[in-house]
Amino acid sequence: RGHPHSHASSAGAGAGGGESPSSSSASSSARTTLRPRLSQRGASVTVRVATAAPPAAPVDPDRGAGGASSSGDADTGAWAASSGDGYRPKSSSMGVGDGVVPMTEQQRRALARSTAPKEYNPTRAAAKYNKQPVTVLLRVLQISSSLGGFFLDVVLDNQQGKFEENAKVRANQLREKLTTLGPAFVKVGQALSTRPDLLPAQYLDELTSLQDALPTFSDADAFECVETELGRPLEEMFAMITPSPIAAASLGQVYRATLLDGGKEVALKVQRPNIPNGLELDFHIIRVGARFADRFVDALTTSIVDLVDEFAARVFQELNYVQEGLNAERFDRLYGDRPDVVVPKILWEYVSPRVITMDWITGTKLSDQEALRAQGLDVLQLVDTGIQCSLRQLLEFGYFHADPHPGNLLATPEGKLAFLDFGMMSETPESARYAIIEHVVHLVNRDYEAMARDYYRLEFLDESVDVTPIVPALAAFFDDVLDASVEELNFKTITDGLGGVLYQYPFNVPGYYALILRSLTVLEGLALSTDPKFKVLGKAYPYMARRLLTDPRPQLRDAFAELLFKDGKFRWNRLENLLREGSKSDDYDAKGVIPPIVQLVVGEGDAVNGPNKLRPLVVAEAIKVVEALLLGQTMLAARSDQLAPIVALLPEALRRLPPIRVGTPEEEAKLMELRDQVLRVTQLLSSSKGFDTSALTPLTEALRQPAARSFIEAGVGG
Repeated sequence: RGHPHSHASSAGAGAGGGESPSSSSASSSARTTLRPRLSQRGASVTVRVATAAPPAAPVDPDRGAGGASSSGDADTGAWAASSGDGYRPKSSSMGVGDGVVPMTEQQRRALARSTAPKEYNPTRAAAKYNKQPVTVLLRVLQISSSLGGFFLDVVLDNQQGKFEENAKVRANQLREKLTTLGPAFVKVGQALSTRPDLLPAQYLDELTSLQDALPTFSDADAFECVETELGRPLEEMFAMITPSPIAAASLGQVYRATLLDGGKEVALKVQRPNIPNGLELDFHIIRVGARFADRFVDALTTSIVDLVDEFAARVFQELNYVQEGLNAERFDRLYGDRPDVVVPKILWEYVSPRVITMDWITGTKLSDQEALRAQGLDVLQLVDTGIQCSLRQLLEFGYFHADPHPGNLLATPEGKLAFLDFGMMSETPESARYAIIEHVVHLVNRDYEAMARDYYRLEFLDESVDVTPIVPALAAFFDDVLDASVEELNFKTITDGLGGVLYQYPFNVPGYYALILRSLTVLEGLALSTDPKFKVLGKAYPYMARRLLTDPRPQLRDAFAELLFKDGKFRWNRLENLLREGSKSDDYDAKGVIPPIVQLVVGEGDAVNGPNKLRPLVVAEAIKVVEALLLGQTMLAARSDQLAPIVALLPEALRRLPPIRVGTPEEEAKLMELRDQVLRVTQLLSSSKGFDTSALTPLTEALRQPAARSFIEAGVGG
């Protein structure tokens, strides 16, 4: 990153498995051609090794490639069975596999090519550095001299009432100091950039721009690492390698290369030497400070040591490039089916725990909008692709790319969106996926008490915390926000305002949720630089509407019903809006809309969820609909000009009778309004994508069931 020649970012991936190593004669020939071509340079590969995310499950060569749930749900991220070579899907929120598969033989070989990277072990680190007090003291002095002055300035600002005034300057100072202190502190800064419950907005904005680019390390060391890790001389693997890295990050650096077999261009990432030792020392020191805070700061309600241990374990797991390759392939299985998404593929013959090789993908950073326009690429379309893919990641499968900053998102010359760098992945627990969608429903309904209770399920608050004082704060902020239509809402405005609420109350934002906010904010920021009127929520709403209309899971059926019914009344305008917006989603299919509506109408409930409590309300609404359609049509027919010749033939006494009415003018107006709404909904459904006569099959089948007969009898009786 930041190379003077980097006008385009590239990286990539290919199907696992290269050819066998070349013969000795071929190797000799390659040895003579490798060195002269080292001067060739390539476009920049953007590599940013990620920040905080729930730790991935360790790679087990006898089992599948999965990831641990951040919530600790027993079934989330559990390993797939290793027996057999077939794909064994796991359940997700949409009833499809979550991409976990057994490891292949090539992946096992990659893992076995060298010793596994050091894992985080605070007990081992303490035993080691207790014997090296001078080393620890020198590093403590370096950290203290760098950060001590910063914290003193912040304290003085606070005492002098200048905290807000100087916040931006102090945030910039903090970013620079963390960058100077090295990888461990860069990771801490990036993690803090996603925590609105810990830092005010000025610090979040500054730390979000924190880049973990560091000085490159020796090319000789890098090439030696490649040969040692892969067990072959460079000349037996590559026809060309750039003589210096085209990108450098905190944990490694990247070269552009050409494979000897086949001439494929690849991106070759090599880990920094001895980086585990530096991380181990810094996290040991940070942990000692955390123990001090836990012991002497009474205001703390969470163990800081536990937080440090969890975070450090994640960082150490990023050192295993085999796991990064597994992450990329799992991501590809889940989201690579979209024709407008490109996912890196790994060349496992050239992968080890400290070296990873991917197909080279030429592309342009989404942030380089002049270059995109010069190529005739539509930035907003690319961002919309990113939003739709991100929503599937966050709310459908729950496995998501946790660091989609502009450098990790490339536009290919064909106009596709390429995701790069899979060192940092995270998972949204299944319960949280439903809770987030229900939270949106409560927001739309302005049900702030339910919103506040949602924070228990989202694990923002412990259930011992009284949410009563939070409700007025939510109402004060969101009442103004919701005066705008969904399409007009600015996501960053909402997150900043919500962050202000979180900062005032005892919230603990889970890592997965903070990363969700960050992901969508990054995408909206890219779009706003092109179109100031772009609203990410307007693009996301069709996806949410489609899920509410079609997802058969009981949790979302309840949310769907809650959105449509209020105070015992059915809100046709909400159903009309859901159909209009949901039909804009790429994955919308009218055939998926009918079954949930049929179940809502005639379903009698089950043993798990109990009886259908909405049944009486649905029956009452059905009676109103039948009346509106029949009486409304009768009134229109009676008042039609086409009846004028017939009326003229009637006796004068009959002609003087008042026009047919079915109530007061107000009642007639409501009846005709309901009729028009029902007809609009019917027209929307029948004209939407995927609708044909077969779409009504679930309805005709349901009408044969006893539940439908009792429903019809209740309607006739009404």
